[in-house]
Amino acid sequence: MSRTSGGETKRSPAKPSAPSKKPTVAGLFAGVGGLEAGFHEAGYEAALLCEIDAAARKVLESRFAGTDVVGDVRTIKRLPPCTVLTAGFPCQDLSQVGRRKGITGPNSGLVHVLLDLLKIRRDAPEWVVIENVPFMLNLHGGRAIRFIADELESMGYSWAYRTIDAQAFGLPQRRRRVVLIASRDHDPRPALLGQDAGAPEKKPRGSHACGFYWTEGNTGLGWAIDAVPPLKGGSALHIPSPPAVWFPQRRLIAMPSIEDAERLQGFKAGWTLSTGDATRESRGQRWRMVGNAVSVPMAKWIAGRLSKSHGTYDDCGAMLAETGGWPSAAWSVGKKRRSADVSEWPVSVQRKHLAGFLEHQVIPLSKRATTGFLFRLKRSSLRYEEQFANDLAHHAKNAD
Repeated sequence: MSRTSGGETKRSPAKPSAPSKKPTVAGLFAGVGGLEAGFHEAGYEAALLCEIDAAARKVLESRFAGTDVVGDVRTIKRLPPCTVLTAGFPCQDLSQVGRRKGITGPNSGLVHVLLDLLKIRRDAPEWVVIENVPFMLNLHGGRAIRFIADELESMGYSWAYRTIDAQAFGLPQRRRRVVLIASRDHDPRPALLGQDAGAPEKKPRGSHACGFYWTEGNTGLGWAIDAVPPLKGGSALHIPSPPAVWFPQRRLIAMPSIEDAERLQGFKAGWTLSTGDATRESRGQRWRMVGNAVSVPMAKWIAGRLSKSHGTYDDCGAMLAETGGWPSAAWSVGKKRRSADVSEWPVSVQRKHLAGFLEHQVIPLSKRATTGFLFRLKRSSLRYEEQFANDLAHHAKNAD
């Protein structure tokens, strides 16, 4: 400081403070960036994104401008420095409706690459976040989850996993996913298991819209009251298969638009339209990418939990069995493996009803598709409401 001739104190200009360094996230098997978008909303910067699908890479390059985006994960020699490593590794071999080849399958087996990258980096990420389908906990006697747990523990990681439903975050989509977080430096249990809202009571249908898979009808429906069933990337032939919605008050059977499908995953409408090309072919690609994506609000919740201290976690739960599938939630600290008594709803965010959530024009199901579904449904042993069948017939009669 100095004084002016008038005696007033003159302060030297303050030096600008150094900008705070944001935590960083590197995403393997990033898809269109659901996990990484959630982390970005929580204040993280993307250090690296890896996705082998060319169309999805275009989305990543558009939505994460300036971030290094690479293709084949097998070409990565070393992970960049990062706070969190995310990996929603391929689920085709672990899905209940997939090939069921397990953790050694050609797609899901790529988790080996992730684990190898962790082994060769001494300054490992502070956190590792892995996401996949719940069926992995039971397929082949739980071989997949045991393999991942064994590998992480051999590298000195503690881990915790939990099955989480995207509906908990205010989205009218029933989407259950297993999230596993691991760390060498922290106890992962308080972050992932320390918050629990409890699953809500099942609601009666009432007059609510209901989602279902119109491509099925022989052995299942994917029935969801006031929600849609899990959005899927497509059939085994990679043909997009959006769910249908029954609007009982309108006697209408229709599919949500791709824009609302993006919103059902927590993205902004238009997230996967990176080139401005809204052709029929690009819509098919967009449905596939959206169906393979991770729920953004779920990812944001995880990111927020990892960036805060949550104290300790009570040592409870039954020891995990040596054989057979594993429970919906569990943990390992000091190589002591136990189950966790938590629900699939860590939070319970109030949401709109499905009919009110859908903002864009729905697409009426065609006469042929409706008739075929109704035919399969009536020949099956599935239970369904008579009003549902009547409205299917009414829609088929009046559809183009």
